[in-house]
Amino acid sequence: MRGSSTNGPVLVGNTFSVSLIRRQVRICPAELETLKGLLAVRPVRSFWGHANTVQVANALLGVDVTPRTERPALTLTADGLPVLDGEVFSECYVLSPDYRPGFRPALGAEVHPDDIVGWQVLRIEWV
Repeated sequence: MRGSSTNGPVLVGNTFSVSLIRRQVRICPAELETLKGLLAVRPVRSFWGHANTVQVANALLGVDVTPRTERPALTLTADGLPVLDGEVFSECYVLSPDYRPGFRPALGAEVHPDDIVGWQVLRIEWV
């Protein structure tokens, strides 16, 4: 099943490992309102990795982006497309936090929501 049609599921995470990019991609900033609009009309598939920020993202997006399993791992098809829970995607949205000035998360530590001052959206499209 492919999850990137105009009515298929939207793949969302808080980060995307560049080590999983094995073919050409197009990465572009996207508007938060665009992502919110998609999530209002299409199902969400989430690989959100940090439990402490998922509630903030849920409130921000207006939908629940809590993943089905804790810290799910994406896999790849033979041709390099991301797979989550058996669904194949050709696009993904990454919602990443902007931290307060001068803040850098400690290695291996969870970030407290008070350290987040905004959010950025990236759209990754496999071409």
